[in-house]
Amino acid sequence: MANYWAIAIGINQYQLFQPLSCAQADAEALEDFLVTEAGFLPKHCLVMTDTSPPIGDRSTYPTKENILLLLEDLAATSWQPEDYLWLFFSGYGVNYKGKDYLMPAEGNPELVQETGIELRSLMQSLQLADLNVLLLLDINRAFGTQADAPVGEETIELAQELQLATILSCQPEQFSHESNELGHGFFTAALLEALRSGNGSNLADLENYLSLIVPKLCHHHWRPIQNPATIIPSRQQVILPKLAMESDFQPEALIYPEESFAVALAAPPLDDSARTSADRGRRGEVSVNSSQQVKGKKVQESGGSLVSQPMAETSLGVNTRGRFIPNSSKGYVSRLPANQPSIPFWKQFILWGGGSLLVAGLIAVVFLRNQETFRIKQISSASPNATVSDRQVVENLPSDRTSPVKFKNQSSAQIASSSQSKKRNQAVLDLAKMSLRQTQASDLSMAIATARKIQPGEPLYEQAQENIKIWSQMILDLAEGRAKQRQYASAIAAARLIAKDEAPYAKAQAAINLWRLEGKQYVSNKTLLDAANALIKSEQASTYNRAIEVAKKVPPGQPGFDTAQKSINKWSEKILDLAKRRAAEGERNAAIATAALVPEETGAYEDAQDAIQKWQKK
Repeated sequence: MANYWAIAIGINQYQLFQPLSCAQADAEALEDFLVTEAGFLPKHCLVMTDTSPPIGDRSTYPTKENILLLLEDLAATSWQPEDYLWLFFSGYGVNYKGKDYLMPAEGNPELVQETGIELRSLMQSLQLADLNVLLLLDINRAFGTQADAPVGEETIELAQELQLATILSCQPEQFSHESNELGHGFFTAALLEALRSGNGSNLADLENYLSLIVPKLCHHHWRPIQNPATIIPSRQQVILPKLAMESDFQPEALIYPEESFAVALAAPPLDDSARTSADRGRRGEVSVNSSQQVKGKKVQESGGSLVSQPMAETSLGVNTRGRFIPNSSKGYVSRLPANQPSIPFWKQFILWGGGSLLVAGLIAVVFLRNQETFRIKQISSASPNATVSDRQVVENLPSDRTSPVKFKNQSSAQIASSSQSKKRNQAVLDLAKMSLRQTQASDLSMAIATARKIQPGEPLYEQAQENIKIWSQMILDLAEGRAKQRQYASAIAAARLIAKDEAPYAKAQAAINLWRLEGKQYVSNKTLLDAANALIKSEQASTYNRAIEVAKKVPPGQPGFDTAQKSINKWSEKILDLAKRRAAEGERNAAIATAALVPEETGAYEDAQDAIQKWQKK
């Protein structure tokens, strides 16, 4: 019988990074859920945080040495093939020289390779252990480090190559967020609620839930968008024990109900001491219409306020305050406190009078600015017998209309191109009105979802349909651009946002299949080049020669081939430089032997042969 294991790592107090607020709570809450609700054995679950107690004589403080020693010991003494492992990390991550690293408590941003935990090595060791692994990485991107690329790209590619189930808290180009109000990072808060509500028994359901809730949390808390990245292996696996799957989850205990955006710190009392609507606004609360009801939620009165019963029972970290969702027949009415004085009449008169003057002034400004337009329309309508030239002058005057003037000498292709340009510009303008970016595939996908809500027959339906076509093509364009930069995982994630009923869907699916193949080839070839680089030892020509032989294994036409050829030529030049240096030191025989190591079909080969002949003559 397979065993279920869990290692939850959460680091708040870094020695050389800015401290985090919720990482420790993230790790502790996940471990608590797995033990108390999912049926994991307590002895199979380990938490490593700033304050976690030791196990026997072994420290659980999350240093690089402690983390790696723990994994080695469990692999050697405890894990069996086909066991299940949840490995959770909440803390900083860094990409340095194309490699992703998890930063332990003592991680140094100036010494990433020496102090960080290389994810490639970690994931390969987990694959060799023959476990059913679920890797959960709530990574915060570090600023001001040696990082030269977004963290997460290599991890996504490795997870696809090694077929390890992996969920990252955000896409490589995004940032993870945490909230003191929630008491967790957005990703972990959504993860916990997915598991509690029964949406996490398999990876597909978990992916769907997280992709819906995490962006909503970002919108609600006024943070930049964050979209989790999920890699599901081809072999389906159950990620929770049978006990947990058969148990009764509480699907209503949600931190972010789909029915509304009503997430509040506490229920407002219904007496004369109620807070004002302005006070609720400062706290980020949103009042709920009395007609909104949440299925299955029982609301009871406690201490003069309404508390959502399921939310009070959930253990969502340090934040135990409820969410106000009224089920009363009367909507909540904000009252002024009894001790607040009323505003005198003369002050009200001044305020209303000033406001009226301001509105009148704005109307006058609009009229004056558009007076010329009004005059032109009057001339046009009042002069039906005007000459053709007169009407042409009127039509050519400046106008606020965005439609281009069609001249007689314009070709149909030019007119069509101009029309398409106008439609694209309108789509980009509509995108900006929603505060969304045309350079983010997730934002474009959100815009498409919004446009789909406009029903046939509504005034903006035709424009919405045109925008959907343009936005879906923009998503594909972004994906293709990422693929050209070898960001295959990011390209695939973008292309998957294109729905089946959208025009570029077939092209996107074909591209995804191609990019998956190229991605595997790229990772495989990159692994070869990394292995070749690892062979090189300074001042030893033979190691350069061996590295060249390894790099030659990268097939022509595949991603990474050009890089391999550049490396081969560079290493060949290095061998020749070493040979010349030895010849200058009078070691001609050693120089000839060194130059002979330069392989054929490299840029330095002919120069090496010429040098060998010269040294042999001497």
